[in-house]
Amino acid sequence: MSADNDWLLGPNAVEAQLEADPTRILEALVEDGRRNPRVDVLLQRLKQAGIAVARCARAQMDKRVGSDRHQGIAARWRLPEALDEADLLRLVEQASAPPLILVLDGVQDPHNLGACIRSAAAAGALAVVVPKDRAVGLTPTVVRASAGMAARMPLVRVTNLARALERIKRAGVWVGGAAGEAQGSIYDADLRGPSAIVMGSEGEGLRELTRKTCDYLWRIPIAAGVESLNVSVAAGVCLFEAVRQRGAAGHGARGTRQG
Repeated sequence: MSADNDWLLGPNAVEAQLEADPTRILEALVEDGRRNPRVDVLLQRLKQAGIAVARCARAQMDKRVGSDRHQGIAARWRLPEALDEADLLRLVEQASAPPLILVLDGVQDPHNLGACIRSAAAAGALAVVVPKDRAVGLTPTVVRASAGMAARMPLVRVTNLARALERIKRAGVWVGGAAGEAQGSIYDADLRGPSAIVMGSEGEGLRELTRKTCDYLWRIPIAAGVESLNVSVAAGVCLFEAVRQRGAAGHGARGTRQG
């Protein structure tokens, strides 16, 4: 197997890729003898898309895909290419609604990145942005941890994160960073307009230059004696606070910044 392809496991992941871009699916496996109406529907869709489908016994399938967590269906696919800074600006400029962007400043655990991608997709975010250096990129583990959402959620890798943030600020996006020592609460932040939510790395938090580039900083209130939240959990809290605000009211939102 090439390093640039891997298996999508389970109906959710296969369906997500079929809807996002079926041309990336190279082949599919279905467990022989296992009855599942949803898998049957996906099987027909795969065949209609011209994708080769093979049936095999459970033990053989487990060995082939390297896991027993496939729920009777798996698809081998080409991993998508990460986007770059120019792509991010294009996405912002073409957005039909106030963009919501998740920025991860140095997350290195692929399970955390996958969980963040999944939360970003569920929140309707425009993209997830990560630096190219000292951070995990798109890997098979990330794809699996995202429950297939890596097929839908654009992942942007930038050479210089602070520069990328400055560029989206000039394009009208307000940038807020999560920092445990900040005075303001995420629940007091205005996330109804074009917004980027910046989360720091698992151990060190936001880097100093990233921190200085943010328009404002806020914290997530947590109980005394608890040091911090896992970055993927914190990202979910912040993203869905934005979702709550955007659904709760349509008036008085912070607008697109000028210059």
